Amino acid sequence: MNFENQLIFFFSALGAFNGFLLSFYFAFIAKKKKFSNIFLALLLLTLSIRIIKSVFFYFNPKISSIFIQIGISACVLIGPFLYLYLKLYFKNETNKWRLHILPILIIITFLGVIYPYVEYRTIWSDWILKGIYLQWLIYIILSFNFVRPIFQRLIQKEEKISNIDIWLLSIYSGVTFIWFAYNIASYTSYIAGALSFSFVLYLVIFLFVLKRYKKITFFEEKEKYKNKKIDTETLELIKSRLSIVKEKELYCNPSLTLVGVAKELNVSSHTLSQFLNENYGKSFSMFINELRIKKAKELLLLNNPYTIEAIGYESGFNSKSTFYSTFKKMTGRTPSEYQKSVKK
Repeated sequence: MNFENQLIFFFSALGAFNGFLLSFYFAFIAKKKKFSNIFLALLLLTLSIRIIKSVFFYFNPKISSIFIQIGISACVLIGPFLYLYLKLYFKNETNKWRLHILPILIIITFLGVIYPYVEYRTIWSDWILKGIYLQWLIYIILSFNFVRPIFQRLIQKEEKISNIDIWLLSIYSGVTFIWFAYNIASYTSYIAGALSFSFVLYLVIFLFVLKRYKKITFFEEKEKYKNKKIDTETLELIKSRLSIVKEKELYCNPSLTLVGVAKELNVSSHTLSQFLNENYGKSFSMFINELRIKKAKELLLLNNPYTIEAIGYESGFNSKSTFYSTFKKMTGRTPSEYQKSVKK
């Protein structure tokens, strides 16, 4: 094995090994022991099994067929574990998770017994593996509904992305990237998927190390309002008219924008954004979402015919997932958990 191959083996195998360690950490050691962490641990475990199989097969094509079959079969659980992890985090729903796991486990076990890899390599490469990758893609698409609000905030740049947002986005994007790497392996290299896993894993760790060290300003928000003071007259105008947003319940409009509110207050959108940032320490999105959550809390306490989803829409949120994720982010509980706790 030449030096170049030694480097490839080292980095790809090390990524898989660290994946196993992280899987163990989230399953047994993580301080916040949540049920969602179990699915995260299982996601990392199945990815690591798939990666380590790729690494050893790439450098030793004569490896045991059983080992190859286990590695390929692990792929069938990657998509469901990603979906269940995100679903449990955002919605805190644990019901029906078995429906995503048990049927496919039974199917892949049945196929493995009827068509063992050692005897039916062509069937596995032409049909079973392609079916697994298709199923993986379907779950990636389904999972996108949970992280879509984070992508929207990232694109709109109206609200700072939190640590947990970065983490969830990294998990989703990483799994998608690895799926893509394996599907273009025939045009690049078979080891591309393993190297992609290592790259994604270390990139996430690197980002979080930088984020957690306060002295490092790589992630810090720019001082965009420095040396740009709002004149006293405009300042008083905004203070006196900002109550319009609450009195008219403008925040209940899901299409409300910074530009729209600024126009209502007769100031520029930049000035309004600066005012909220300097006087309340909040972005426009955060300011509006706090009003929406306050409204939702009031509705959750009332005896009304609204479902929790309908309350989210009544409060100004444009989707159920956005309502749930924002509510949990600001209160630490889901809407249903909050409603149960205050009505005891």
